[in-house]
Amino acid sequence: MNEISQSKPWTCVVAEDEALLRQALVAELRRAWPGLQVVAECEDGASAVESLAEHQPDVAFLDIRMPGLTGLEVARIATDASPRTRIVFVTAYDQYAIDAFEHGAVDYLLKPVKRERLDATIERLQARDALPDSAALAALLDRLGALPKQAGAVEPLTWLTASAGRETRLILVDDVAYFRADQKYTTVVTADGEALLRSSLRELLPRLDGNLFKQIHRGTIVNLKAIAGIVRDDSGRGTVRLKHRPETLLVSQPFMALFKHM
Repeated sequence: MNEISQSKPWTCVVAEDEALLRQALVAELRRAWPGLQVVAECEDGASAVESLAEHQPDVAFLDIRMPGLTGLEVARIATDASPRTRIVFVTAYDQYAIDAFEHGAVDYLLKPVKRERLDATIERLQARDALPDSAALAALLDRLGALPKQAGAVEPLTWLTASAGRETRLILVDDVAYFRADQKYTTVVTADGEALLRSSLRELLPRLDGNLFKQIHRGTIVNLKAIAGIVRDDSGRGTVRLKHRPETLLVSQPFMALFKHM
C-alpha cells in the first residue's frame, strides 16, 4: 500500500486490554502506515480517555470491550475531549453490530485483525479531510448500546467479600458509594465505612454493572446512585458530592462528558 504524503504526521492512540492483541495491532499499524505516530498504547478505557485528552490524536483504535469504560463510552467522551479524532472500533461483535457499523460514521476492524482489512481502513482514513461527524457517531453509539449482550457475558457482581481489620464483611454492591484504587488492592467505601478488597481496580472493573458504576478518575469508580450532585470548576474538572459520605470526589476533566446529560 502506498502511503499518502502528509504535511504533518498523523497521530494515533491504540486502546486494547489484551496485551498481545494490542502489540500485534501496533506492529501491523507500523507496517502498513510507517508515517503514523502511535502516541499512546492503553490497556483500559480510563487511560484511553486520558490519552485522548492529552494528545488529541488524529485517530483512535478502540477495543469495544475494555475494563471499566468500554470503547463505546470512550468514543462518547472523545466527542468532547478530542473532537477531531476519528474513531475506529476493534471488535469481536456479531453480525447485528456489524450491520450497525456498516451504516455508521466510523470504521471497524474485526478480531483477529486481518492485514487486508487494516490496509483498507487506513486508506479510508487517509482519504478523509473533513472532521468526524459527531452527530452520526452519537447515533451509531446509541444503536450499538441497544444491542443485546454477547453470549457468555459475565453477570455483574451482587456481593463483595472485603476485610476491615480482622473482620470479614459481606457487602452488597448496591450499597457501595465508590471504589478507590489502593496500590494492588481496592478500597470499598460505603455509608458505614471502608473495607479492603483483595483485588485490583482493574480486576474488579469487568465485574461491575457499567450502567451504575462509572469511572471518574484513573483510580476512582463511583456508584451513580450515591451521587448527590456534581459541580464543574473553571478548569473543566468536576467535584462529586455524595449522599451519605462527607468527602467529595474529583472528576478528571475528560470524564466530565459522562455527566453531560445528567
